[in-house]
Amino acid sequence: MKRKHGFTLLEIMLVLVLLSVSAVAVIATLPVRHDDEIKEVAQSIFQRLQLLNEEAILSGRDYGLRIDEQARTLRFLSLEQTGWQKLDKNGIAADLQLEEGLALQYQAGGDVWQDEDRLFKPGSLFDEEMFAEQDGEHKQRPPQVFILSSGELTPFTLDIYVQNASVERGWQVQVQDNGQITLLAPGEHDEAR
Repeated sequence: MKRKHGFTLLEIMLVLVLLSVSAVAVIATLPVRHDDEIKEVAQSIFQRLQLLNEEAILSGRDYGLRIDEQARTLRFLSLEQTGWQKLDKNGIAADLQLEEGLALQYQAGGDVWQDEDRLFKPGSLFDEEMFAEQDGEHKQRPPQVFILSSGELTPFTLDIYVQNASVERGWQVQVQDNGQITLLAPGEHDEAR
């Protein structure tokens, strides 16, 4: 009796399964592109703003958002009897830290407040850090964006982009003067403006 040499169907299937499992393992360990990270961050901010806007209207509470461009952080706040406090709500994370290599650019106001129409430079009218040492404890800084129980939101634009790249290549979260929250992809423009 002669034996034929070759692979059986079972052996071929086993090799294909092993190749596919190893390919999935390699793909899962590849670094995520910055474009994907930017999209995830922008969508997260957009969704949190929508949730807090709805929560403010339904619960009658006021919320806020503090943006620190240098530290690349966002902090959601709630107005309590003792003042602004870090948001303590199940399902909504209070802090959002951007990954290394990503940057934020915050611009307050909508079309109503153009730079040439300003009476003074944007920012605080007093030094917020001046009395921090005397207070003995570091107080929570107030938000730049207010999410009020009346349904009003502070108009602003927040760009999320790759550091050392063009802002136009990033994602943008906008709150317009009418309170509409929009998420714009890179290169996309808001037709309402």
